[in-house]
Amino acid sequence: MAHETHPLIKRRLKQAYGHLAKVMDMMDAGRSCSDLAQQLEAIESTVRNAKRLLVQDHLEHCIIDAIADGQMSREEAMQEFSFLTKYF
Repeated sequence: MAHETHPLIKRRLKQAYGHLAKVMDMMDAGRSCSDLAQQLEAIESTVRNAKRLLVQDHLEHCIIDAIADGQMSREEAMQEFSFLTKYF
């Protein structure tokens, strides 16, 4: 199921993918570990933000809409919420 936020999430993941390739090139070029660590932190941040947006979108739309439509019980929603919280 595609959501409004998926194009933004996909764009962020593509950004992280390209950034990762550049970091591997930096390694081949012999750049310092400090430079590499800084760039890896930037990649992690980009992926972390994409994940947050995905989980938030799922909570706000999939779970809440499923409850409102009667497709998910309160107990099922709580189980899904509990499952998702480990990703925050």
